[in-house]
Amino acid sequence: MVDSFLKYLEFEKRYSQHTVSSYQTDLEQFQAYLTNTYQIDNLSSADYNHIRSWIIALVENEIQPRSINRKLACLKSYYKFLMKRGIIEKNPALRIKTPKVKKRLPVFVEEPKMETLLGKENPEPFFSDGFKGIRDRIILELLYGTGLRLSELINLKNSDFNFYDNTIKVKGKGNKERIVPIHKELKEWITVYNKSKADTFISIDTDHFIVSDKGEKAYPMLVQRIVKEKLNLVSTSEKKSPHVLRHSFATHLLNNGADLNAIKELLGHSSLAATQVYTHNSLEK
Repeated sequence: MVDSFLKYLEFEKRYSQHTVSSYQTDLEQFQAYLTNTYQIDNLSSADYNHIRSWIIALVENEIQPRSINRKLACLKSYYKFLMKRGIIEKNPALRIKTPKVKKRLPVFVEEPKMETLLGKENPEPFFSDGFKGIRDRIILELLYGTGLRLSELINLKNSDFNFYDNTIKVKGKGNKERIVPIHKELKEWITVYNKSKADTFISIDTDHFIVSDKGEKAYPMLVQRIVKEKLNLVSTSEKKSPHVLRHSFATHLLNNGADLNAIKELLGHSSLAATQVYTHNSLEK
């Protein structure tokens, strides 16, 4: 039933491949615990006490509360799935309490540092003039200028850009689409990038906007490496990732007086609660 559950998550619930893989790992870990501790070989045979025992073991092994909560969410979802299929009568994970998670403020790069890295008057050669340099720059310009997630950036297609309205159609979590505006400077860099891409590659098989050095669809490690390398030039923060640029985008908008609901829509958050965390970062507010 685990395979059926994972297909249900991917094709009906439209979870990301990353989430599906994480849930698969969680179920495999719980199955291993059941087998080793209770000699139970079927997940559907687990009860409240078995699940509670596993959660306690995770806590004692100093697994982070966020990870434990995800594993518990996975089990609740899996047993709900089994109930719908008539395999079990009640969900044994429902009454398990989740560990409290300390609220972490989003890490962001200060506005002057981003201006140093991407500003027009920048005297430092942070980006080369060739295709790779322009590609690296457009990656940071898009992440910081629109607040896209890493997966959203990688999956952007050329057809998602509307230069008449100066907008991008973004497919976010759960395949929910949203429209994100692009500012004048970003539009100019997109034009420069498209020309450089056309000049560099005679033909490209992919319709994806961001491509690798070989003209293929970009992959997560490539983008993560580029972002880390460039942020290292201006930031001493320990975290340097595409998501840090998303946090920077939201924080700087709020600092400059943007409406919280507008930021929520731009980020593709399903609830305002997820966006409100940025108010703690906003010095002006």
